Amino acid sequence: MGEEKGKGAEPTLLNPLGSRDDFPLGCKRRVIALYDYWVERCAGRPMPRRADIDPVDMPEHLPGLLLIDVEGVSARGLGIYRYRVVGPREVANRKFDPTGQFVEEGYFAKSKNDALHSYGSVRLQRTAIYEKLSFLSEDGIPINEDSVMLPLSENGTDVSQILVYSE
Repeated sequence: MGEEKGKGAEPTLLNPLGSRDDFPLGCKRRVIALYDYWVERCAGRPMPRRADIDPVDMPEHLPGLLLIDVEGVSARGLGIYRYRVVGPREVANRKFDPTGQFVEEGYFAKSKNDALHSYGSVRLQRTAIYEKLSFLSEDGIPINEDSVMLPLSENGTDVSQILVYSE
């Protein structure tokens, strides 16, 4: 997995978002809007709770939204992630609904390791991350997505869920 370079090596993590100014020029408007909403819901805390996020506030995001549970950490120290909510565009991308499945079984990324690395970066750094994704789908179709991954925490310290939006 991308979180580990080698035995004893420090993880190589994706760069966190420090502010909305960290989004690249041309980033999709809705990606930045969801980040702004998340920042507002943080209300001075490092991460909002799930109850602070209301789907009614983001109807235009729902098709491309994922909510991923962080179910724990494996014996190797890697996060265990399961899809709780999968928007209809994300279901269509995968050609099946991975709701309830582990990320390893239902990812839509260049590889399983890339997907796990992205979520691991959010979990370990406890902060929002933007990622520009470019890969070929299983059908050979070029995929170019702007994606934002936003941590949620029930205890204010540990990431319990990750809210993801891609467009």
